[in-house]
Amino acid sequence: MKVYGTNSLRNIALVSHQGAGKTSLAEALLFNSGAINRMGDVQQGSTVSDYDDEEIRRGISLSTTLIPIEVDGLKLNFLDTPGYTDFQGEVKNALMAVDLAVIVVDASAGVEVGTELYWSFAQELNVPRMVVINKMDREMAQPNAVLDSLHTLFDDTRFVNMQLPVVEQGAFVGVVDLMSGKALRGPGETGDIPADLAEAAEAEKLALMENAAEADDELLEKYFDAGELTEDEIWQGIRTGMLSGELVPIVYAAGTANLGTQALVALLAKVAPSPEKRTFVGTGAQGEETLHADDAGPLALYVFKTTADPFVGRLTYFRVVSGSLQADSRYYNHTRSEEERFGSLYVMRGKEQITVDALHAGDIGAVAKLNVSVTGDTIGDKGHRIEIAPPSFPRPVYGVAVSPATQADSAKMGPTLTRLCEEDPTLSWRQDPATKEAVLEGMGDTHVDVAVKRAAHLGVNLETKIPKVPYRETITKTNSAQYRHKKQTGGAGQFAEVHLRVEPLERGAGFEFDNEVFGGSISNSFIPSIEKGIKSTLETGVISGYPVVDVKAVVYDGKEHPVDSKDIAFQIAGREVFKLAVAGAGPVILEPIVTVRVTVPESNMGDVIGDLTSRRAQVQGTESIGGKAIVTATVPFAEMQRYSNDLRSFTQGRGVYTLDFSHYQAVPAHIADAIIAQAKKDEEE
Repeated sequence: MKVYGTNSLRNIALVSHQGAGKTSLAEALLFNSGAINRMGDVQQGSTVSDYDDEEIRRGISLSTTLIPIEVDGLKLNFLDTPGYTDFQGEVKNALMAVDLAVIVVDASAGVEVGTELYWSFAQELNVPRMVVINKMDREMAQPNAVLDSLHTLFDDTRFVNMQLPVVEQGAFVGVVDLMSGKALRGPGETGDIPADLAEAAEAEKLALMENAAEADDELLEKYFDAGELTEDEIWQGIRTGMLSGELVPIVYAAGTANLGTQALVALLAKVAPSPEKRTFVGTGAQGEETLHADDAGPLALYVFKTTADPFVGRLTYFRVVSGSLQADSRYYNHTRSEEERFGSLYVMRGKEQITVDALHAGDIGAVAKLNVSVTGDTIGDKGHRIEIAPPSFPRPVYGVAVSPATQADSAKMGPTLTRLCEEDPTLSWRQDPATKEAVLEGMGDTHVDVAVKRAAHLGVNLETKIPKVPYRETITKTNSAQYRHKKQTGGAGQFAEVHLRVEPLERGAGFEFDNEVFGGSISNSFIPSIEKGIKSTLETGVISGYPVVDVKAVVYDGKEHPVDSKDIAFQIAGREVFKLAVAGAGPVILEPIVTVRVTVPESNMGDVIGDLTSRRAQVQGTESIGGKAIVTATVPFAEMQRYSNDLRSFTQGRGVYTLDFSHYQAVPAHIADAIIAQAKKDEEE
């Protein structure tokens, strides 16, 4: 593959809800361009995009794949993104690397939750959009219903038909291209507009001209004066409207049947923005700096994807935001403040590595075996510091407790999990101090399961289970207690007596310690020992083994022995008196409460509310936007640990949700009894 200059590049992300046919569409584009000699099949695991073993096994895309095609002197870099909402982080990072989002919609399923989610990502990142209504060859295809839902859901957007679907004897056979006035059927088949579509095509062409005029003030003025626009002026208006986000073209296709795909590429060659049209803002030594796709600008590479492979090593995918780079050179990771050696430069086509000598501003490429660079980093010249901020990502909503399967896996577990989380910003892991578990968190069960399998692929086998809930203990009233520690073993003895008062604090206050001892009944040198003993109990708890919070402990009296009192004696006395005081201060167990925001089709709103109520939720409110219901509630975290599975089940995969920690509150008595009983059982085991 030759090296392309900036104005010959087009960067396009294929995004959609799961199952809309992005990968099959990409396969048709590759075939038509001559990059492959036969189209692969998703179900058979033979496509260029879905080459990973897990993708083939599951029959879905799990990560973003780069698919470049060469057409009429242009290189179109397609990023085929996952549709499954568990992998939304992949989609958002892909949108950081492109200049156009092609939203693929299933003609029979219509606009789905994932469609809306990824549409919002493109809006947030100011990426122009285009819609492909795909799978037009399906019996249940309803393109008009799709159009209606698009207009309803995104009513601030002007959708404009670039084509009309041609349907003969109930079958989709091609499209009418409104600009050329021709009917395009199979690859290379061009003919006249069918008679029954001639009037509709004329009306749609007029609407197309009007929309193009409204996108540009000069064109609008000319349109009012002359009553029409030239073909070049219509194209100009469409491109202007797309860049502003006001105008979204609509086309029709059937990827697996390879219908409408050549017309799609021809249209993209006309309207897809050049990388020169997108600017990025970076932060450098002098503050904010605007970056353009210009070879003469400072080098800035944004890393939008990293993959780890035990055979190939780490592959780093990046967009050349500004400047140009050569193979076999050294560049500087400004995010990590470390130099990296770039060996061979690659243009990836699925898993195929195509070597190139250089990459120009605006291009997308990859490099192998970088040492420190991870997703979201900025790489450039050491002498010109610049960092591009990565987008914000949603918080993980699903977690599993992970542990090494064997002793050999133990030492490698932490580094491997860290490596996986560096590749995917929506994946995280942590050691929970309350439960003493390692918790791996992601956007859903499939997301986490794939991460665990990738860890095994990297040589670390993990066992998983439902994480323990990070409960807390606290008190509800003030109480005092005293404890005497006395030990005589024939040699030096131990003696300490501590009188302690515990008081409840407001939620979130943590722990406070105070000393009210007067008259020297306990020497000041032993007060820190008492505090140390109390703090050792804070972590292990008093009634259920969970940390104690929001408590103030006050030492107000005690006794010491001139010979036998020592640090360890007062630590023990502090620990035991604290347990006694807390046990009599109305101890309760606190559970974490989260705020959940669930988005589902309106028809599922009753199911969602009923299900949340059964989980001890308090519904805070509901709203309806464009046929979708949004339910907001506060609910105990313990009830939400496997919510993604249940929501997916009763909404047929059309529901999404977010979780955010809200506060801690007391557990109902009957549930607290069960928690205490389980804690005692665990301790015995």
